[in-house]
Amino acid sequence: MEASITLKKVGKKVGDKTILAGLSFGIERGSLVAIVGVNDAGKTTLLKLLSGYDKPNYGQVFIHGLDMNKRRQATRNLIGYVPHENDLDPWLTLEQNIRFTANLYRIPQSIATDRINRFAKKLNFSSYLKEITMNVSHGIQKKTMLIRELVHDPDVLVLDEPTGYMDAESIRLTWDLLKELKGTKTIIYVSNALAEIEQSHDRILVFHDGRILMDGHLDKLLESTMDYHQFQVEFEILSDDLYKKLSKIPTVVSPNRLDNIFHFYGRNRTVFFDVIRSASDELMIDLNVKKLGLRDLLDSEFAGRGLD
Repeated sequence: MEASITLKKVGKKVGDKTILAGLSFGIERGSLVAIVGVNDAGKTTLLKLLSGYDKPNYGQVFIHGLDMNKRRQATRNLIGYVPHENDLDPWLTLEQNIRFTANLYRIPQSIATDRINRFAKKLNFSSYLKEITMNVSHGIQKKTMLIRELVHDPDVLVLDEPTGYMDAESIRLTWDLLKELKGTKTIIYVSNALAEIEQSHDRILVFHDGRILMDGHLDKLLESTMDYHQFQVEFEILSDDLYKKLSKIPTVVSPNRLDNIFHFYGRNRTVFFDVIRSASDELMIDLNVKKLGLRDLLDSEFAGRGLD
């Protein structure tokens, strides 16, 4: 499938610190791509490079085959960028903020009106259009920023925390709209809401120290962990001595604790019984086996050096 976005050996530094380190990858047209990682992994910096709001120190970014550095105006017209921080004019109405962007892109007023009304209806937003921006919630402002970037009908949407500050209903409506747009638009987003990412992606890029650590659909990423199970044993008292004893069991992988809960991984279910036998003299309150998910892939043990 044709690439919508292509990066070739892209790097970014701030002072002596490398934020992005020689990234090379492509994103297919019409796909929905999630970017995840710990804080300061380089996610927001990457979004700014993709949107044209920042330049790499080296390498090239292409949008539909156009070099963003050489064709800045042409590529800017292809992109809608919603930053994490609110950048609306607080003294204008929400509709005036949206129309200001429509005017920048020379969108005819009738077309802008049609798009504003259409997207406002989908996001249950119409009654807020005449409100002064500073008087509405952060969640409503976030919806405004999304509609503002859709009003010029970009081919690529770059979103930093697209549902930030929103209530449950607004989150659902926003994802309904984004999934509807997927296919006709390429959507790249950063989010810390892992449950949303698990339900809303064609591809996940896991960032760590400015590099892509993992890349693929969640099912594909989890294939490397299919032999593992995740366990929790809650004790009435999980003493330091007991924790050390259980952590030293050879079949226990990546142990950690939360209060009186002993959390660990194992290659098969038999490790569970190894732990139970070793703690047979202790009072256990609850036992649990969980399926591995995106949170486990982002765990430092997985992301850093793996479970082995």
